Amino acid sequence: MRRERIVADVSALPTVVFGMRNIVSWGTTGFMLIEGFSLALCAVTYVYLRKNSIVWPPHGTQLPQLLVPTINMAIMILSLPLALWTKRRAERMDTGPMRIGLILSAIVAVVTFGIRLAEFASLHTQWNSSAYGSIAWTILGFHATLMLIDMYDTIGLTAIIFLRPESKWYPEVADNAVYWVFTVLSWLPLYFLVYFGPRWL
Repeated sequence: MRRERIVADVSALPTVVFGMRNIVSWGTTGFMLIEGFSLALCAVTYVYLRKNSIVWPPHGTQLPQLLVPTINMAIMILSLPLALWTKRRAERMDTGPMRIGLILSAIVAVVTFGIRLAEFASLHTQWNSSAYGSIAWTILGFHATLMLIDMYDTIGLTAIIFLRPESKWYPEVADNAVYWVFTVLSWLPLYFLVYFGPRWL
């Protein structure tokens, strides 16, 4: 009969880890790198099309409206401290405040995504009207998919934390907060490009 031999005792290792010690964080980081590169390609395409156009936007196209997009950008920026606070609460296993942070984050995600849908009308152009319209809609739409992913993720995590508050979900909450920070900061330069590019470039 073969005897089992203990090679190492890992009973003292933590069962929940955060940041790059968590394999899911590597996936989130890779996802952000891919999406960031895609957004950068959209921005480069916008500049390329602008430099190869005599008039931008085309004659007869109104400049994009600033009110609705600026309100949304302001809400997104103001939500960053909330995301970082929720991340810290998750890392400290502080369930009560973390739940509050998740609820507020879910509300922010729904509100900002709803306003994003209204932003398409602020462009004053259609996706098939010109190269200008196509790239403006592409940038707005592609970033909207990031917001949609975060919205569903945040709502889902909020439900899970209330229904099955297991510690294994806490790193997911922290990663979700990091992803929202990425979503907001990646939109900041694109906001200026889409809404002020027609005025400045």
